[in-house]
Amino acid sequence: MEIERTVEDLEAAYAALPPSPQDAGDVAWLVRRPVSLEREVVERAELCPDRGLVGDCWPSKPSKRTADGSPHPEMQLTLMNTAVTEVIAGPKQAWAAAGDQVYVDFDLSEASLPAGTQLQLGTAVIEITAEKHLGCGKFHERFGSAALRWVNGKERRALRLRGVNAKVVQAGEVAIGDQLRRIEA
Repeated sequence: MEIERTVEDLEAAYAALPPSPQDAGDVAWLVRRPVSLEREVVERAELCPDRGLVGDCWPSKPSKRTADGSPHPEMQLTLMNTAVTEVIAGPKQAWAAAGDQVYVDFDLSEASLPAGTQLQLGTAVIEITAEKHLGCGKFHERFGSAALRWVNGKERRALRLRGVNAKVVQAGEVAIGDQLRRIEA
């Protein structure tokens, strides 16, 4: 039986990590969610402003945050830091359970990427949105209560340990091994 890690365990593992890059970082994994709760790891993906990650369920996913229940345009794509994902989920084969689509070695904190920041992701351009990406009941089921408290802790929210929401502003393709690069204004 595996013992659930504590918030202190997670914090110690995170503190031991080297800092993630802030200008350019590698895309480590891409995951498409064809339907709710299903995951497909893909080598490359097409990104589109009206469909997000093509083949993902986002265009048909209702949102409680929109007046009409339609998919939230500011929550089209989610990115998660690879080192944080490894601290929470363990080996790469368990990462898809987090539910994000793009796993990157990049500093996703609010200080590094304020809302409105544009990034080159492969040949596509994405924009970080202001919509918070927090751990939910599904995250709790998959990774435990300590992980949920750790990523959602008010003192850590600005670090965006759970990840960040983005939208596609210019269509293109992204592949594992591509770089995520900040676009300077």
